[in-house]
Amino acid sequence: MRILIAEDDLVSRKMLEATLARWGYEVIITRDGEAAWQALQQPDAPGIAILDWMMPGLDGVEVCRRLRARQTDDPTYVILLTAKGNTADVVSGLQAGADDYVVKPFDREELRARLQAGIRIVTLQTALALRVRELEEAMARVKTLQGLLPICSYCKRVRNDGDYWQQVEGYISDHSDARFSHGICPDCYESVVRPQLQSLGAPERKTG
Repeated sequence: MRILIAEDDLVSRKMLEATLARWGYEVIITRDGEAAWQALQQPDAPGIAILDWMMPGLDGVEVCRRLRARQTDDPTYVILLTAKGNTADVVSGLQAGADDYVVKPFDREELRARLQAGIRIVTLQTALALRVRELEEAMARVKTLQGLLPICSYCKRVRNDGDYWQQVEGYISDHSDARFSHGICPDCYESVVRPQLQSLGAPERKTG
């Protein structure tokens, strides 16, 4: 899992980087909010960001607001790192779009637990986004079979997009994943098959 750190304080940044690397995470380092915002807009942006609340230029809260204003299928999980521990500040950060927060100086085990919770959520979001895309693709395939189809009144062939006439099952197979098994419906058996069997003197055996 790739994790972005945005921290302007050198000591805190180095501690975070060393801690996350020791846990096996790939760490992306930024030194202010503007650099973090630019990195998080990239196509391969990390799924989790740890943002210091107080930074020059853009602070962590403003980066949160900008992230939440974007329309994306892969939202960034944001943990605010802050020295502000009172309830009003925590609520303000969460209302800005942060998913969680850690108070400085951070406790390593608390940070690990909050990261693990974030990874579970990011994993679920990724799986859900993939499923939504698969459903959208399936619906797009179904829609190709909707609309007005010219069909012959006698042979029941349909006219395809190339202005050729083909059997219904051929047209559907070309435009979907459907496959056909053939049988005889009761009406056709009575009106077509039975008279043919009777004319041939063959024993009747119903198929379907």
